[in-house]
Amino acid sequence: MPAGSERGGGLAALIRRQPVCVGPELSVREALGRMGAGRVGTVVVVDSASFQPLGILTRRDVIERVALVGGDLDAPVASVMTGGVFSLPLQASPHQARLILARNDLRHLVVVDESGRVAGVVSRSDLYANRWPLADDLVEAIQAASSADALASAAQRVQASAAAMVDRGESAGRINEWIAILNDLIVLTAIDLAEAEFDLPLVRWCWLAFGSEGRLEQTLVTDQDNGLIFATDKGEDADLLRARFLPFAQHVNALLDQCGFSLCKGGVMAGNPKWCLSLAEWRGCFAEWMRAARADDLLNSTIFFDFRPLAGDWALPLALKRWLLQVAADNPLFLRFMASNALLSGPPLGRIRDFVVDRETGQLDLKRDGCRPFVDAARIYALALGLPETSTAGRIRAAGAALRWDSRECDALVEALEFIQQLRLRRQRVPGAPANRVSPDDLNDLERAFLKESFRQARRLQHRLQTSYQL
Repeated sequence: MPAGSERGGGLAALIRRQPVCVGPELSVREALGRMGAGRVGTVVVVDSASFQPLGILTRRDVIERVALVGGDLDAPVASVMTGGVFSLPLQASPHQARLILARNDLRHLVVVDESGRVAGVVSRSDLYANRWPLADDLVEAIQAASSADALASAAQRVQASAAAMVDRGESAGRINEWIAILNDLIVLTAIDLAEAEFDLPLVRWCWLAFGSEGRLEQTLVTDQDNGLIFATDKGEDADLLRARFLPFAQHVNALLDQCGFSLCKGGVMAGNPKWCLSLAEWRGCFAEWMRAARADDLLNSTIFFDFRPLAGDWALPLALKRWLLQVAADNPLFLRFMASNALLSGPPLGRIRDFVVDRETGQLDLKRDGCRPFVDAARIYALALGLPETSTAGRIRAAGAALRWDSRECDALVEALEFIQQLRLRRQRVPGAPANRVSPDDLNDLERAFLKESFRQARRLQHRLQTSYQL
């Protein structure tokens, strides 16, 4: 299948108008006039020469910092703007923007291009179609945690709140995204606590999320899948840097375990020397997996290819992502191996019976047989087409747009995946029940019909994959 070029995505898709930018010497009065003329409530204060952001000024700032205190409207905007502005690159994801807003209690975020010049502004309203069900007290509890016990207590509250959302019948997509934001804040706080105890090397580094955490698809029962990437810009020895980072990473892993994110049984954690690597070493791992395409390599692709940055210098994983998408798209043989591996098992539908259940338990595995066909196919299409999205729903919609699938088909695929995820979440609320398994006999007629149709949608997606790679 021919690979497509990497398309514009991320925050670029949310920018609907050109930003209104002003120099720091402009008066507040003139800035208000520019807001009115541009029909915006925010201006970005930029360096006149480089066009890089210096600060941000909103109508609310003018009211609180000038009008209410009897200030001078003819004063320069530099005297009343909010400095130290937070910015993200165009390729950053909406989730990353939501995380920055929540972590820093912001309403606006500046988006910059590759040269650091202002490209646009996104706000809370751009990022949240509906009111975000994020409890301010939970965010405050997480970020105020100054000890492992306090953070673990906050994590328990998050778990209880997520369970309550399941019980209220909230959609799986909404719950997954809510869990992802709060869990990310927990990880960030754990990293802050650990960072205060260790003397880390003065090089760029970033904490990575893999697997379901990388895809923003964590449920109520989850373990850790993480890693660490660091730079060797000045020729530093990777082994020496790794030795410095490992005690810190292992401490973060222990803190997260205390918060309810159990240690990964397969050892996919930043505290494992195998997954605490330099940028060059990570590239070497991915290159070897794609070159050899052994069974273990294909298994690794289901975990590591879904990475996203979480804490630290996001430029490192973004550079790794750009390299990976280019190299993977140019390696059709590896993608074919991935597709062949993804088609080894299909949804558990029978020709005579509705479902083919496990002979010993009489149950269906909703994660392995339900979600996995969607996740695997979406990952392959994302790599083949150079799509930066990591969530399965986002990958399906992006692949559908690139390949011109009927939008109704994409909607059906996403809705099918969401229904299976909803069942998983509900099963995880049943005391003593297997987290991802269900017996068809425990479902009502409507649920059985929906689940059967969801499995059919998974089969249709697999058929598309089979056709794409002529398998």
